[in-house]
Amino acid sequence: MIWLLLLILAVLVLLEMPIAFALPASALAYLLITDSIPPMLVVQRVASGLDSYVLLAIPLFILAGNLFNSAGIAARIFDFAVACVGHIRGSLGHVNIVASVIFSGMSGVAQADAAGLGAVEVREMKRHGFSAEFSAAITAVSSIIGPIIPPSGIMIIYAVLADVSVPDLFLAGIVPGVVMSLVLMGVVYWLAKTGRIDAPVLPKKTHRDVAKAFWRGLPAIMAPVLLILGILTGYATPTQLGALTAAYAIVLGFVTKELTFKFLWVSIKDTVSTCGVLIFIIAAATPFSAILALEGIPGQLAELLLSISDNPIVVLLVVNIALLIFGCVMDTTAILLVAVPVLVPALKMLGVDPVHFGLVMVINLLIGTLTPPFGILLFVMTEVAKVEYRALLRQTMPFYIPLFLFLILITYWPALSLTLPQMIFG
Repeated sequence: MIWLLLLILAVLVLLEMPIAFALPASALAYLLITDSIPPMLVVQRVASGLDSYVLLAIPLFILAGNLFNSAGIAARIFDFAVACVGHIRGSLGHVNIVASVIFSGMSGVAQADAAGLGAVEVREMKRHGFSAEFSAAITAVSSIIGPIIPPSGIMIIYAVLADVSVPDLFLAGIVPGVVMSLVLMGVVYWLAKTGRIDAPVLPKKTHRDVAKAFWRGLPAIMAPVLLILGILTGYATPTQLGALTAAYAIVLGFVTKELTFKFLWVSIKDTVSTCGVLIFIIAAATPFSAILALEGIPGQLAELLLSISDNPIVVLLVVNIALLIFGCVMDTTAILLVAVPVLVPALKMLGVDPVHFGLVMVINLLIGTLTPPFGILLFVMTEVAKVEYRALLRQTMPFYIPLFLFLILITYWPALSLTLPQMIFG
């Protein structure tokens, strides 16, 4: 009868009901129609699903990212990136990517990177002769680096659902995040060299200029450095590190006199708004996930996957294709909440490491934020850069194939993500 639950959900989504309402509505309809599961069991699962100390880290990191934006830190990061790579062919395209790598250690949310740092990046790229469409495209693409390099809100949600270590996941994302940034910079260099984009090159900065930009950006650069050190040393939990990062942003903002109480209040309101939506979706998806678990769907899916093949290579290919398809039409958080409780137990039976699969799933779903028709980052950048959706999509197209190839690399080379956490934690 589980097909009935999925059918109801599909109908509600096709009727354009928001996913946050479609998930609990389909669960409630299923309970009323089948009467196969006591509603109290589902209620208990909902309560326990939200009772997670680790989830507190998400609003703290989002607040830190909003505060760094309000304190003018984004502009300092951009200036430092200009001093480092602005003279390379591709110029501000590379700067955009490097700045996103640095800023990724502050917010952990792709939309926050695109809307916050992205506004600075697009403005400067347009001022230096880049088209608004390409500026928006590279900003959207580079924003997906944010949730891969710690901290990462999406990784925290996966860790809670899959019952894996958050520090392990954070460390597993560092090397893939750096590799992804190099891949994107390679695409930008190729586009500039072949004349497919107009990329005016900036004069090479002197060592004095680089040192000056580094000194101005040092307080911002220290935030991700201190965060990673905290993870490596085990000095604090992810939630405590989120609180420390937010406190650091407040102190830094007032010391530099670039953060006012007005901007502090705006940052808090933006954080509450973002987290309210996120937690509402998590709460809405919990009864749906509870029904899947109580009906034994993870075990049935494991049997189905094993009937297809007992080779993890084949199974991971099938799972990746399915996630890419769902990523085109569903919200990232909603897919996580529905898919993780079902897929992780099945893949464990095939010997797939849940930390490795976490990276595979996160990267897969982040690519989905760039693919139509859902493509939330594309919609964010049309508003930030004031460009048409179709024009933005055309400029984004050259990045899809490298991103898919990178996903294959991560999927079938587990050592790329697992080596660092294994070295540190064993």
